[in-house]
Amino acid sequence: MFDEQRYLSPRFIINLGLLANPRPADGGMPSDPIEILRNVWIELEEGQIMRIGSEREPVPPTAESFDIFDAAGRLATPGLIDSHTHPVFRDFRQSEFVRRCQGQGYLEIAAAGGGIQSSMRGVRSASLDELTQLVRNRFKRFLELGVTTLEAKSGYGLSVADELKSLEAIRIAAGEFFEVSPTLLGAHTVPPEFKENPDGYVDLVCHEMIPVAAEQSLAEAVDVFVEETAFTLEQARRVFTSARQAGLELRIHADQFTSSGGARLAAEFKAISADHMDRTPDDELKMLADAGVTIVLLPGAVFFLGLDRFANARRMVEAGCKIAVSTDFNPGTSPTPSLPLMMTLACNKLKLTPSEALWAATVGGANAIKRTDRIGRLAKGFQADICLWNASDVDYIPYTYGDQIPVAVFKRGQLVAENGQIVG
Repeated sequence: MFDEQRYLSPRFIINLGLLANPRPADGGMPSDPIEILRNVWIELEEGQIMRIGSEREPVPPTAESFDIFDAAGRLATPGLIDSHTHPVFRDFRQSEFVRRCQGQGYLEIAAAGGGIQSSMRGVRSASLDELTQLVRNRFKRFLELGVTTLEAKSGYGLSVADELKSLEAIRIAAGEFFEVSPTLLGAHTVPPEFKENPDGYVDLVCHEMIPVAAEQSLAEAVDVFVEETAFTLEQARRVFTSARQAGLELRIHADQFTSSGGARLAAEFKAISADHMDRTPDDELKMLADAGVTIVLLPGAVFFLGLDRFANARRMVEAGCKIAVSTDFNPGTSPTPSLPLMMTLACNKLKLTPSEALWAATVGGANAIKRTDRIGRLAKGFQADICLWNASDVDYIPYTYGDQIPVAVFKRGQLVAENGQIVG
């Protein structure tokens, strides 16, 4: 009799035509970032990889048919890791897309009450149950597209109660089926009630939001947005100091529209990530490399906003920086959960090779959320987070832009999606 549960949790994945294994990184990206193995199989046990066997080493003859998942000669990669997302919102903002098509800019739309503040109104009016269901559905779509772990930010509540509600929605939505690194982004922008007193809002973030989020274990990290429409470098320093005192990791949005000095602050505090970095000067890139800060590149936001200046990823690699590539999934500036599409943009616009783009979406993402010891690679002892692709090689994934969906996705050894649909 067919045992669906055993099929969904196989002991062996056999007949892998290619296995693309990102190499580990002690510093920046390796010069040869992906190791390719041919004609192999993987043994799984209790959600981990136990062994990678070659064609010269047959699958143990004791294996039963229901213990085996036949990959039919396909390409295996680690599950993708999206290290910068904003999934907690109620409504998408397609009206702003229309306004940008008509010539209005991001900062102009934000100044008129759009942007982050538009999403703030939706989050504040939504119940926890409503937000949780929306976030759960978005997490499922990430899985269907090959993302098995992601970083998820709050940031559209902008009050103590609504930021904590957002983090709680992330925790409930993830449940046991998805792996999330939650981040408090209370310092996303100044809410309207603090328009005349932005430092008072920073006090609220530092003295109320951060301590409660840490005490309730709702966040692993704290993020701050340094930009003309958000926070100054000195205000960000206060947020970083409070987060560090609370025992939380540090992230920063910076250098998206202007060079702000955010990279220097991230290097000084040894933040785990500095995100966007589209306009970071070369000397500050070296600071980030020396401090071990992972730069999370977000080409989707540059593309969708119609901007013409992408981050210089090639210069970052040459400077020895750790880099990751992410979707920046959010309702205003990058409303896509497709990390394979971001890999295409990383190749075309950031001038990475396909192998470098895959590394940045796996090991690079693991760096940005401090999980390199167990995800991002296919190796003994690592979690069995695996994607199977109908692709002849690694290059084919970003080459077929907008059209690549894994034929199978495994999370901790459990088959969770096939052909773009959640299963089990």
